[in-house]
This record gives sequence, C-alpha cells and structure tokens, in this order.
Amino acid sequence: MPVRSHPLHRRWLARRRRLRRWLRPLPRRANVARYPVVKWFAEAARKRPYLWSFKRPHVLVSLYSGAVLALMPVYGLQLAIGLALAVWLRGNLTVMAALQMVTNPFTLGPIYYATHKLGSWLIGLTGYGEGASAVGTHINALVVGGIVGGLGFALLLDLGWRLVAWEARRFRAQLAALHEHAGYRHGDVDAPGD
Repeated sequence: MPVRSHPLHRRWLARRRRLRRWLRPLPRRANVARYPVVKWFAEAARKRPYLWSFKRPHVLVSLYSGAVLALMPVYGLQLAIGLALAVWLRGNLTVMAALQMVTNPFTLGPIYYATHKLGSWLIGLTGYGEGASAVGTHINALVVGGIVGGLGFALLLDLGWRLVAWEARRFRAQLAALHEHAGYRHGDVDAPGD
C-alpha cells in the first residue's frame, strides 16, 4: 500500500488542513497588514520572528499574558495591548490575538460579571483592594477578578497545550515509524517498490 493512502498518513493530512483552517483568520506573518491595529506595526512585526514562532516558550508567555489580558476590563484596547505585550515579552502574536477574541460583544457581559463576582469575593475575603469609593471597589474587583480568573484560565490552557503537544509528538513518532518502515522520504511520490 502506498504511504499516501495509509490511514495514518490521511489522518495527518486531515489534521494539517484543520489546523490551517483554524489559523486562517488569525494574524500571521503573511497577512498581518490586514488587521486594524496590527497593520500600523506590520513592518516591525515581520522583523520579529518570535511573534510567529510556535515554540513552547513563545506560546506559554502568550498563553498566560493573553489569558489575563483577555479578562481584564480593557475591551477595545486588547489587541493593541496584546501586540505590545507580545513584543515586550517575546511571545507569539497569533496566540495572543486568538485569546483576545474570547472577550467579544457576546461574551463581554458574562465575563465581566463573573470576574467582578470573583474579584468582589477575593476583596471581601482578604480586605485588599477596597477603594476609597464604591466605584473604586468595583473597578478593583474587575481588575483582581480579571487577574485571578485569567491565571486560572491560562493554567487550563497550559494543561491543554501540554496534552495536545504530547499527543502530537506521539502521532509524529507513529508517522515517522510508518515512513521509515516504508522507506518513504519527504518529497517522494510514493515509497520505493509501490
């Protein structure tokens, strides 16, 4: 059986197509000039390879800082702040931008309500963060809840990322074993003798 018709190889192709479809709407080096805020910095962004790297350190920095930023009460400025954070912390811009899409006009109310409740509970528990006025306390509750909720969200994303990375390594090893067994090299039309 030719390597390209093996079920494992077909699964690999399906995974690759699915990943490309998921990443299509997000900023990448090739399409960075299409985004409203990011396009102003497109030339500078293209010169920083870590903004496009999916290596673990770049992704983890973006996961944690992006998740906290997504839950902070700065709706409308998130993408600009995310770009600045990605450059400053040397994180992945695609992951950072994707996390900012969590807070959108449909999820804004429930997210800010939940972060406010969490922040109010933490402020009541510790007494730290009470403002001079009721408005100050409500703002502090949003910020404290955004930070703590964002860190919890980031921890869940980190665990998910590690699980997906482990599974991808396992899958790649199986695919490499199949290619080795068939004598298939990348770029060959089919394995020799097929």
